Amino acid sequence: MRLENKVAIVVGAGQTPGETLGNGRATALRFAEEGARVLVVDRELDRAEETQALIAERGGKAVATAADITQEADCQAIIEACLKAYGRIDILHNNVGRSKGDRATDEMDADMWDELMAMNLKGMFMTCKHVLPVMREQGSGVIINISSTSSIAARQTVTYKTSKGAVNTLTQHIASENAGYGIRANAILPGLMDTPMAIERRASERNVDRSVVRSERDAKVPLSGKMGTAEDVANAALFLASDEARFISGVLLPVDGAMLVNVG
Repeated sequence: MRLENKVAIVVGAGQTPGETLGNGRATALRFAEEGARVLVVDRELDRAEETQALIAERGGKAVATAADITQEADCQAIIEACLKAYGRIDILHNNVGRSKGDRATDEMDADMWDELMAMNLKGMFMTCKHVLPVMREQGSGVIINISSTSSIAARQTVTYKTSKGAVNTLTQHIASENAGYGIRANAILPGLMDTPMAIERRASERNVDRSVVRSERDAKVPLSGKMGTAEDVANAALFLASDEARFISGVLLPVDGAMLVNVG
């Protein structure tokens, strides 16, 4: 098993209801399948417990906890809960983010800017802040932050792109700052993915069938004309979390079906 004897925190491991898996839940399941003991974190405890139950059904080990990562006390509590449950932390996987409420620059509400930045960027900073002393003392650790291809490609709205661009910079800084402690940090940049957060909201806002949203998004993907899935993100995260990637740090890894290489 590729993560045998490892302990992983997956922040954002619950998901909104939908027909498919979300990135966080898929990653928690994949880590557990490969032998990791997982702390499943979500703002909604019932959603974290659903993921915990799925892991248990498959023979894995997980503990569920609720946290609001926009609150520093909750971010610190995540780390404490993992240490209490498992005694160490080998992997921190940050998967929380949202774009709902985003607007063009001249239309963007300043309070909504703060709200999105707190969730998409500040939360990742704070979980990293509180896990780093643990990983430094161990002399090892892996941090994986979920960014987006929007951080590099053009986008019609301002805050999501800006926050994810900052996630890239934060990740590279942490990689450089902590390499001497044996800590690796990388970011995954998903492209168009068939996840509940991506499909359900757009179908609801536009009052169209999910198939319409899927068809439109599939048509934008160069590789086989089809969106990726949460499992694609989870498999990339598994590689970066494993010892197979022991010499990889500071990388921004697109998982996007060749979308970024076609920009421009």
